[in-house]
Amino acid sequence: MAAYNPASIEPKWQKYWHDNNTFATESTSSRPKYYVLDMFPYPSGEGLHVGHPEGYTATDIVARYKGACGFNVMHPMGWDAFGLPAEQYAIKTDTHPSVVTRKNIERFKAQLQAIGFSYDWQRQVDTTDPQYYRWTQWIFTLLCDTWFDDAQSRGRPINELIEELDTGKRKPANGVQWQTMSDTEKRRLLEGYRLAYQIEAPVNWCPALGTVLANEEVIDGRSEVGGFPVERRPMRQWMLRITAYARRLLDGLDALEWSESLKLMQSNWIGQSRGAKVRFTVGNSTLEVFTTRPDTLFGATYMVLAPEHPLVSMTAGPHSSVPETWPADTPMVWRGEPPAASPQIAVQAYQQTTASRSERQRQEDTRKTGVFIGLHAVNPVNGDRIPIFISDYVLAGYGTGAIMAVPAHDERDFEFAKKFQLPIRPVVRRADHAEAEMPLVDPGVACHSPWIDGLPTDEAKARMCQLLEEKQLGESQTTYRIRDWLFSRQRYWGEPFPIVHLADGTTVALAESELPLLLPEMSDFKPTQTMEPPLSKSPAWRDVYVRLIGTGASPRAVVVAAGTPGAVAARRELNTMPQWAGSCWYYLRYLDPHNTETFCDKAIEKYWLSSPAGVDLYVGGAEHAVLHLLYSRFWHHVLFDRGYVSSPEPFRRLINQGLILGEAEYTLFSDASGNSVSIDDVDPNWTSQPGADGKIRFISRRRSDGAELYASSVDADAVERRGDVAVLKSAPEIRVDARYFKMSKSRGNVVNPDEVIRDYGADALRLFEMFMGPLEQVKPWSMTGVEGVYRFLGRVWRHIAGTPDFPSRVVVERDGRCYRQGLELNNADALVAREERQSILRPLHRTIRKVTQDIERLSFNTAISAMMEFNNLLGKPKTLDCGQMLSFVRLLEPFAPHLAEELHVLLTGEAVHGSVSRQPWPSYDEALCVADAVDLPVQINGKLAGHVMMEAGVADAEVLEMALADDHIRSRLAGRAIKKHVYVKGRMLNLVVPG
Repeated sequence: MAAYNPASIEPKWQKYWHDNNTFATESTSSRPKYYVLDMFPYPSGEGLHVGHPEGYTATDIVARYKGACGFNVMHPMGWDAFGLPAEQYAIKTDTHPSVVTRKNIERFKAQLQAIGFSYDWQRQVDTTDPQYYRWTQWIFTLLCDTWFDDAQSRGRPINELIEELDTGKRKPANGVQWQTMSDTEKRRLLEGYRLAYQIEAPVNWCPALGTVLANEEVIDGRSEVGGFPVERRPMRQWMLRITAYARRLLDGLDALEWSESLKLMQSNWIGQSRGAKVRFTVGNSTLEVFTTRPDTLFGATYMVLAPEHPLVSMTAGPHSSVPETWPADTPMVWRGEPPAASPQIAVQAYQQTTASRSERQRQEDTRKTGVFIGLHAVNPVNGDRIPIFISDYVLAGYGTGAIMAVPAHDERDFEFAKKFQLPIRPVVRRADHAEAEMPLVDPGVACHSPWIDGLPTDEAKARMCQLLEEKQLGESQTTYRIRDWLFSRQRYWGEPFPIVHLADGTTVALAESELPLLLPEMSDFKPTQTMEPPLSKSPAWRDVYVRLIGTGASPRAVVVAAGTPGAVAARRELNTMPQWAGSCWYYLRYLDPHNTETFCDKAIEKYWLSSPAGVDLYVGGAEHAVLHLLYSRFWHHVLFDRGYVSSPEPFRRLINQGLILGEAEYTLFSDASGNSVSIDDVDPNWTSQPGADGKIRFISRRRSDGAELYASSVDADAVERRGDVAVLKSAPEIRVDARYFKMSKSRGNVVNPDEVIRDYGADALRLFEMFMGPLEQVKPWSMTGVEGVYRFLGRVWRHIAGTPDFPSRVVVERDGRCYRQGLELNNADALVAREERQSILRPLHRTIRKVTQDIERLSFNTAISAMMEFNNLLGKPKTLDCGQMLSFVRLLEPFAPHLAEELHVLLTGEAVHGSVSRQPWPSYDEALCVADAVDLPVQINGKLAGHVMMEAGVADAEVLEMALADDHIRSRLAGRAIKKHVYVKGRMLNLVVPG
């Protein structure tokens, strides 16, 4: 047999799997289901690097294993293909984004198929396919058609709200009689309830990208994509009312099999706070604030509003709340920097300054800035008049956008009060009466607070909430840090909103028969450099006539020709949906990807997402811990409330794979004379400076004498690893610095999987991806490691298939006779073959057990180690039993499927039809997993004296006798009497003797 050659084996089996639909999934089955899901990739033009297949390989192993265990396995793949990167590249190359996207998908798919993943490609989805985003648009219309009933804590159809308003069961919030409202007024009222709504909001506008960005897409005032400057501007935007589901999203985490760290990230993002909403009076109006410390109300000495607060939204004219002149005795420090001539000028100037800063920047900045707005509020508990400021450390979207400031017990308020010379009034003391340093933020005992003096903090909070409610000054309240989801993008390459705007200013969703609403074909899809989206450049698409069907309060729109009876002029929504939209529900479309009547058949959905509920295993990067996962859960909750899915949560078990870093980069330091210096003697505080060639180089100093040292890169071939340290091969006494960095084009450390497959094969790539270490840990790449697993696969081939210099030793027993390569063995050789089969039996069963258990707990690296250990045993016997080798090959198949397929055919004969992936998983006998002999270490006074072989399960009383019967152990005892012995069953015997 020829030597192991993955280049000839792997393409053959990939073609076989494709031609035979080997991994096609039954939509429903009497078998138990197992849904294993990858976070589908964004198909960039650069293709995969070796970090991408890590999670995909893990899910592929599980999918193949579960299929062998009798499960009906769903293991699909698709493309999250809308978004900014494709559009930016299309603009740069003057190519339509659809062309760019199609080309990128073809590249990604070819790379994934070359790695041998067992995806059911018939279920492939693409978020840019109109037959896919038709249902994304449909779900958006469902969000428009849903309102959240706080009393029932669930989303309900908008028609049920209309029915309650019609019957008088529910009163409109604006106090107007529902029956007296016009259809326009009713539609405006309902917009305040819908889960999808529009609002004028300050947003992160990026002029270079021509779009609004979410807070999470802005880093240090610049766009995450491209690094362009971002500024804050007001704009009318679509929002999704995710805050209505905050409590549900928080409570739902408890039932999920996610890591505690991941749950904590989502919990912190949702950010539950319990406290009180308190009403302060400002002139003839009321100003509400939320506080988590109502027990400190008597210590409030000023108030702070967000610069965007409605009270200061108009800073000039007859309707402005901000006065034209400063109140008497207003300190100069309160009037802005430099001091402004009036409150209106001061507020306007401050608002302009903060408009360019993102919320993240404002939260991270520790400097306290602000201006007095010229108004005072009345503290409801003591009647004090306290000044009102605006400051950017208060955010419009959190609570009410206003805070009561208690500088004695809050660090931010304390710093602000010191800067602006405001009173600091302690109202909490330490429980032990010791003097406290201000600000005292820890719990204590209420003081200088007549209503609650002497009460511990927790009791004081509860009592104050009770009193506020009794006196109608406020009420207990729970708030959440999470904001409603900004859902608009001013770009071309995204899902069009199925919405039209009517002349009366209201919006209406398109009827289902109008979906999908396609993007118009446009040659000029570049941003407008204004706040008008690119779709505004297509007036033929933008301006339409519609006929309204259904109720006047909540109609749907059908596009009709001008002049059609009942037709009214309308304008399409010109924004597009964000990239997150398509990824919120793709796991559902995989289940029924070709259904033209609904996004997923109910019976199919119920089979896959109930018993147990949700996706059984979801694997992806931790970078999606908040946005994608939170958004998907929100959409799923709405679909569950509306009866379209059977499980309350989408993803039951979630695992984040660790990052794969580039190969080690080695740095050697030398002094001015060129003498190498070991890294032990180099100051760890490196600095950088441009070298003579213009490149950055690092410098440091020698620890021993302070001499300046200069860094240079060292090739990996010149370095030898010794445990955790790296040394020069030519001078082992010199240690070099070894560091690992995230793969990136700029560092030049990206490893292309195509090249690994070319040189070592896909099975070696898969195996090394899993062998590097635990799935969830960060790990460095190593081509030396790839070579190691490639040699292991070669040895497996050599042992089972044979090579020109090493014939196959596999023996087949039929009808009591043994055959090797078709020739019958003589009686003596047959006896040897049976004895050798028996010698492999126990190790094989232990390996089956180990691999089985390790796959179940996703410990793939230790499963591979177990197979390597077993393979080492196969070099010793003169014969190998065919049945045992088939079991070993079956174990290997999830990890190295191409090699396993080829060996399976060799072992069973070319005439045998079918894939090894369709063979059942081997079972193990627990009794055979126990070793038949134990090599027991024997110590004397804690030091190893030798080993004694004994049968497994020998009685404890016999162990000492057998040790003392051993000649070597007796010689080491040298006649000394044994004072006592300690036996750890099956592991160690320690004999205690005099000195």
